[in-house]
Amino acid sequence: MTSPKDLESLQRELASLAKRQGDLEDVVLEVMERRETAQERVRELTERVEAIQAKVDDATARRDAANAEIDAEAATVTKERELTVADIPEALVTLYDRIRAKQGGIGAARLYQRRCEGCRLELDITELNDVRRAAADAVVRCENCSRILVRTPDSGL
Repeated sequence: MTSPKDLESLQRELASLAKRQGDLEDVVLEVMERRETAQERVRELTERVEAIQAKVDDATARRDAANAEIDAEAATVTKERELTVADIPEALVTLYDRIRAKQGGIGAARLYQRRCEGCRLELDITELNDVRRAAADAVVRCENCSRILVRTPDSGL
């Protein structure tokens, strides 16, 4: 170096570069800290996703098992119904199916203590007398909901 001015300028440049290097190192440290935090958050979220997926898989397996059980039960009930329907007059089965379609799947209801369990209404005395007078094998229907009434010893007749 030939001049003190050049030396002074060089020293200022070195100080400026050292400050710039310090600033950049601070930025790098901050970025590294943010990266660590982000990686930790990703790890945490990944664990949560895996836990939720395990719950979903478990629920799906339980649902599938329940569906299989329902399908098996439906097949059994369908076969039982076919066997039962074979012994019932076709006109009565047709009437039952027609009422069932209109009444949300229930075509017959038990008459229990003078109350139709289809519509949950108590039959009036006139209706009860009509049911009492009907033959044991006669098809009796509820005046309120039109369902076939199934008479039992608990009917209250």
